Amino acid sequence: MSTFKAPKGTYDLIPPASATYLAVREAIAAPLRNSGYGYIETPGFENVELFARGVGESTDIVTKEMYVFETKGGDRLALRPEGTASVLRAALEANLHKAGNLPVKLWYSGSYYRYERPQKGRYRHFSQVGAEAIGAEDPALDAELIILADQAYRSLGLSNFRILLNSLGDKECRPVYRAALQDFLRGLDLDDDTRRRVESNPLRVLDDKRETVQKQLAGAPLLRDYLCDACKTYHEEVRSLLTAQGVSFEDDPKLVRGLDYYTRTTFEFVHDGLGSQSAVGGGGRYDGLSEMIGGPALPSVGWALGVDRTVLALQAEGIELQLPPTTSVFAVPLGEEARRILFAKVTELRKVGIAADFSYGGKGLKAAMKAANRSGARYALVLGERDIAEGVVQLKDMESGEQTAIGINEIVAELESRLG
Repeated sequence: MSTFKAPKGTYDLIPPASATYLAVREAIAAPLRNSGYGYIETPGFENVELFARGVGESTDIVTKEMYVFETKGGDRLALRPEGTASVLRAALEANLHKAGNLPVKLWYSGSYYRYERPQKGRYRHFSQVGAEAIGAEDPALDAELIILADQAYRSLGLSNFRILLNSLGDKECRPVYRAALQDFLRGLDLDDDTRRRVESNPLRVLDDKRETVQKQLAGAPLLRDYLCDACKTYHEEVRSLLTAQGVSFEDDPKLVRGLDYYTRTTFEFVHDGLGSQSAVGGGGRYDGLSEMIGGPALPSVGWALGVDRTVLALQAEGIELQLPPTTSVFAVPLGEEARRILFAKVTELRKVGIAADFSYGGKGLKAAMKAANRSGARYALVLGERDIAEGVVQLKDMESGEQTAIGINEIVAELESRLG
């Protein structure tokens, strides 16, 4: 037993379960790669101010959940709590927006960190796949991203998820709504922390999950009633494009999400089989974020989908992904000469794309065949001294138990034929 354990609120991904997480990441990324999105990778930590400005000084993420530390050189850094601000920072730093081909379409995959109370579906270290389309204001782009996420989930076999959709307005109409909401909230019976939030970030009060608060919000003014004509037209176009493509959604006038940078389109993917942590992903438009972090005006939209939550959604629906075997052929040498011969053949098999493994450590036949069984290989290659003298190897079908002698020099061609 090791002296050390994974930190509280974190987890290790280990085989065979880790194969499912990799498959989920691949399924989410596949539609993006097919739609002009290029891969980007950013550091695991950034300047604290990037998130304070971008995510919002008054958000729970910045005030309560960020892991912040000071370097020996005096820099204040934070482990990244989300991906959008980092990706936009990297795109601006590399001047991708000046290449003349907007929007800049990027996707990413990585680990993120928030200091939260650990529970099922909510960890202090979690994995996301995200996508950002930077530098274009077009409802078709908002619809595209929602459709791509919908495609990803359906490619995994998921069906019990819902898409919640709302518009948060823009800098023209949201201030009017903010003032009306604050007037309403100031008349409610709220605790001191929530009252402070009314003054700093009133939209976040709408997202308060406590029943005592939700009951009082029954008559709260709704942002959709305050949208300017431009925002109404934009939102209706997003809705129309989704409907035309057969993507179902639910209008949720109270959907605000947890980051300050969202404008206009905002959406969330929820799965009803996950209990209180029902959100599996979400995103929206963030037209002012570039300017918040010192860049030019670059209207943008994006999302992030939780890999951990998606795996839980698969489990809730009883879906087991059909994953390719990690090993197709397992080589069992009996003796030193057989060891050299089969090691060379295993290397050849790998070169032609056949997943092959080898019985290491000089195991006897019984132990080596147990290892072959555990590997999940379809075929085992068994080579002994008599086989070498006859120039053959024993090819065993691990499913049927049938064993056939084939020429040593025919191994690669025979297995390519059998495995397709």
